Amino acid sequence: MNQKTEKSKTITNKTPVNQPAVNKSATAKDEQQTKILPVDKSVRRLESHPSIQEAASMLRNGEVVAFPTETVYGLGADALSDAAINKIYLAKGRPADNPLIVHLSDRDQISEYVTSVSEKARRLMKAFWPGPLTLVLEHSGKLSAQVTANLSTVAVRIPDHPVALALITAANRPIAAPSANTSGRPSPTAAAHVYDDLKGRIPAIVDGGVTGVGVESTVVDCTADQVMILRPGGITKEAIEAVVGEVTIDPALAQRTGTATSVAPKSPGMKYTHYAPDAPLVLIDGGVAFFQDQVTKAMNTGKKTGVLVSAELDDYIQADKKVIVGSRENLSTVAGALYESLRAFKANEVDIIFSEVFPETELGVAIMNRLYKAAGNQMISEQK
Repeated sequence: MNQKTEKSKTITNKTPVNQPAVNKSATAKDEQQTKILPVDKSVRRLESHPSIQEAASMLRNGEVVAFPTETVYGLGADALSDAAINKIYLAKGRPADNPLIVHLSDRDQISEYVTSVSEKARRLMKAFWPGPLTLVLEHSGKLSAQVTANLSTVAVRIPDHPVALALITAANRPIAAPSANTSGRPSPTAAAHVYDDLKGRIPAIVDGGVTGVGVESTVVDCTADQVMILRPGGITKEAIEAVVGEVTIDPALAQRTGTATSVAPKSPGMKYTHYAPDAPLVLIDGGVAFFQDQVTKAMNTGKKTGVLVSAELDDYIQADKKVIVGSRENLSTVAGALYESLRAFKANEVDIIFSEVFPETELGVAIMNRLYKAAGNQMISEQK
């Protein structure tokens, strides 16, 4: 789309996202217009794009704006402003003790917001930034305490998406941004997902198309001598170890828990239930016949069933609704489609969802981390 002919669309929370613009005042007192700001990421000099400039102005004025990254859509606000950050928590319904990731556009900016950067952290930055890797470091105290959840550390990254980088540069602010969804829901990988969750709650969504990686960034703690993975994501453990040597895994990951704990988390995604679809999700660990037997049992009790399966199982599993999430032979396809697939099951269509499990190696670790949380650890295993 040509930059000169692109026009923003203003949509209230009563208007479908694909309908023409509606430019009128909100009728309800607590309703605000949600403006869609389209951006063609192939346009040159994105920082001067009208949609980017409008969104950047909103951020500088203390508003929240949703925007795409290479992982999922984020809900951004000025990381220096308590009032702006509080709008993120209000829009998402997110617990305030869950820290936020700060997004920067240049590595040189990090020295202003952290006290020190270890040699291992520098090596990780060089290898993976821009990209889906978040580093936890000791902060300098300049950021809003709402961002750090009053911890001594902050999570920072540089996203690998031209629209995100242009927006952060144009805003001239560090941008704190969790995923742009209602807290607990599957993360959004398209502007339409953001609109479904947050219409009427936020002033604008920068629509830069569908994201690529699909699952959030890997979060690593770089405050000790040995790097520790706090959240698996788009960068695998194996790739990190190729740069800094052996890393440890946070013990909380082994618990596979999606429930709240009393421990203050250093990273998003560690403490509360996440990624839940509209109907209960149950993981099935077993062969094809065992999987189908669980679905059939549910159908025999009168439940409308949904299944989340790979392309390899498509011909072998039958249910009331089936969603193909990707291929077991290429787990990047599963990661890229996971959240959209979870969102495809609507409460009025299915009563229960069954999902196959994936090998917990490389990118499969992040996929299964999200599925365990989405299912609240509900799993039926053939091997007892």
